[in-house]
Amino acid sequence: MNKQDLIGRIAKDAKLSKTAAGKVLDATLQGITDALKKRQSVTLVGFGTFTTIERKARMGRDPHTKKEIKIPAKLVPKFRAGKALKAAVAKK
Repeated sequence: MNKQDLIGRIAKDAKLSKTAAGKVLDATLQGITDALKKRQSVTLVGFGTFTTIERKARMGRDPHTKKEIKIPAKLVPKFRAGKALKAAVAKK
């Protein structure tokens, strides 16, 4: 499923136009992104939690030249699935 498929599903289930559903999805994703930029977590009960973690700086290796390179520390997003989502996916 891609973004357009998801917009279509939202529009159908919520009885909205595809344009309105697209705006709702974009606003939701932007809200999650803004919270993560501020290092806040976003919890959607039953679905999961979006958080950020900081990866420490480390040494790596360039696969082409085999030279060691320093990989800088950075902040990355993380998602932890909720109990209801795990249960729904596990059902056959």
